[in-house]
Amino acid sequence: MKSLLDEISSSQPSPLVAATAQSLPEQPHALARARAFAEPLLASETLDTGENTLAHADAVAALIKSIGGSEVMQAACYLVYACDHLNKPQEVIAKAFGDNFAALAMETTKLVRVHRQARQAQVVGERSGTAIPMAQSKAAQTESVRKMLLAFSRDLRVVMLRLASRLQTLRHFAATKLPVPAGLARESLHVFAPLANRLGIWELKWEMEDLSFRFLEPDTYRQVARLLDEKRTEREADVEHLRAQLQAQLQAQGMDAAVQGRPKHIYSIVKKMRGKSLGFDQVYDIRALRIVVPNVADCYGALSWVHSQFTPVPNEFDDYIAKPKANGYQSLHTIVRDSAGQPVEIQIRTQAMHEHAEHGVAAHWAYKEAGVKGYAGVSASGAYDAKIAVLRQLLAWERDFASEQAQGVFDDRIYVLTPDAAIVELPQGATAVDFAYSVHTTLGHRCRGARVDGVMVPLNTALKNGQTVEITAVREGGPSRDWLNTELGYLVSHRARAKVRAWFNALVMNETVAKGREAVEKLLQRLGRTSVKLQDLASQLGFKSADELFEVVGKDEFSLRNIEIVLRPPEPVPLENTYVPVKKPRSPVSAAKGAVLVVGIDSVMTQLAKCCRPVPPDSICGFVTRGKGVSVHRTDCPNLREMVTKNAERVIEVQWSLEQTASKVVYPVDVMVEAADRQGLLRDISEVFSKEKINVVGVQTQSVKGTARMTFTVEIPESGRLSKVLAMVADLNGVRWTRRR
Repeated sequence: MKSLLDEISSSQPSPLVAATAQSLPEQPHALARARAFAEPLLASETLDTGENTLAHADAVAALIKSIGGSEVMQAACYLVYACDHLNKPQEVIAKAFGDNFAALAMETTKLVRVHRQARQAQVVGERSGTAIPMAQSKAAQTESVRKMLLAFSRDLRVVMLRLASRLQTLRHFAATKLPVPAGLARESLHVFAPLANRLGIWELKWEMEDLSFRFLEPDTYRQVARLLDEKRTEREADVEHLRAQLQAQLQAQGMDAAVQGRPKHIYSIVKKMRGKSLGFDQVYDIRALRIVVPNVADCYGALSWVHSQFTPVPNEFDDYIAKPKANGYQSLHTIVRDSAGQPVEIQIRTQAMHEHAEHGVAAHWAYKEAGVKGYAGVSASGAYDAKIAVLRQLLAWERDFASEQAQGVFDDRIYVLTPDAAIVELPQGATAVDFAYSVHTTLGHRCRGARVDGVMVPLNTALKNGQTVEITAVREGGPSRDWLNTELGYLVSHRARAKVRAWFNALVMNETVAKGREAVEKLLQRLGRTSVKLQDLASQLGFKSADELFEVVGKDEFSLRNIEIVLRPPEPVPLENTYVPVKKPRSPVSAAKGAVLVVGIDSVMTQLAKCCRPVPPDSICGFVTRGKGVSVHRTDCPNLREMVTKNAERVIEVQWSLEQTASKVVYPVDVMVEAADRQGLLRDISEVFSKEKINVVGVQTQSVKGTARMTFTVEIPESGRLSKVLAMVADLNGVRWTRRR
């Protein structure tokens, strides 16, 4: 059976979730081509660790090969490091090797950069005396883990590339004896090594732990190493004698058994000494042997024979075949005493179990040796099931990591799987509806049911870490208003809740726009202007689109009167008048006939001057004209001052009629505005007049070099009210000044 690595490589990406693992099609001579491609870019470059980049890539490729990685995986090692030296790495690599190679290289490069930046920040802090506090350092590690989880869900091969690269970095520091950044060693020990352990890749895990521990606690490391060396010759002779004896006797029993000495790992010895408060001589696995047999039956047969020949140590037997470890590890562990009374640890396993124990998922992605139980007790009948199993182990590793960090670091997050085995990050307590919106907004709107690990559940069921969620959706439809009811518990994610609100807001907005459109179209029919283009009309009124116009009209925030003013043609005016009215003002008939009284004279015809447009209670003065009666001006009118200078004898005293002033008579007044020209300026000013129920009967605008000058003719009953409106106009964005003409 092909490895899962190859299974994933040959699978097609999901149409639902593009972030699932991509395939790396086999290419002739991919490794040689990739190295030749990268060599001129990397040969003279160095990493931030000081290691030559090409040498690092060579070593990582060799590590990938040693743990069962394919040639295309080894080729990817070179492309990852080439990315930093290409202007457009995605395009260049895709053109030379294909999109899938480019995707894997870019995804791994992103993670490399994340870890590099974290290390650099730690180093800078240590040098400046402002090192990151432990709590912040743990938070940074937590964020790093989250990013790794999401990256791994897109392509599981990123796991192997990152682990191999980190181990090579540690080997480089060990070989060169250069000082190791403490942050790098801590991250290797507390993040990368536990990840390798969770995936069962002991070959990388043990070495990474020992090297990290050597850098972090060099004195303790040397002390334990010295204790191991002190009686090495005697111990090795005893172990070799026992190994040969066991192998000969097992073979004499008809078992095809291979007996090996097991390497001693300093960090694991220290952990046992510290965890159980033991002395060095009390650690039982200082002397250790491993028996590898063809099948499970032989494992138990060998165990029975070992216990019959040696004295078992009570309470020191573990059956990881019947009950595998969470990461899929299987083996029999027992501790016995030899003829001299010395403790010896013996592990018994099949060849398949041994390969998995050494290389983990790298060697047995499909786990055919695990039979019905599959990987860690999960059915692995095919590549998909095996991939799900691996992802669940990644999620379990995240929980392991969380328990080692500050309490509550991960309490606010869970990770669940899509049907296509992509990881989705959600807040604690999230439901299937939250999940649907996280995958895609449309899927959330149309969500009607959910299966969790194949079982139908209510939509408000809280999800748990590692579950696989499948959404049932309708072809058309929208969310339920019940989802926004916090007591019903359908939504936990703020993002999902915002999307539901946005859907209902858009629904209300559509109704408002439809209402406004209907009102505008009815107005156009009444005015006989149905040929007017609605977009042009909106632009003329200062709106970016017709829908914006319909919206404010539908909300009753914009008077249809403003549209009438724009659509009705201007009336002809005398040449000497520079003002261009859009609509003839309503004639204040009562004002002409009696709003102003000439003091001491009855029944004299009066008219309000258009140059200054007086309004009660303005201070006014009369001027006798030839044939047109008395023209009434404001006392501050410049035209009046000029006429008085030439014909002072024509000035006559006038006053407002109290009776007319108390009646509901309106007077036309000119208002001048200067502002910085901008989109929507005319609309905003018109809205002020509309809200204050002041009728606009004329508009004149002119824009020169970004400055807009406007004259509005409005109808008001008295001048005092105008001051309030002018103050509101002056507060508008961009308005420089406004005043009565």
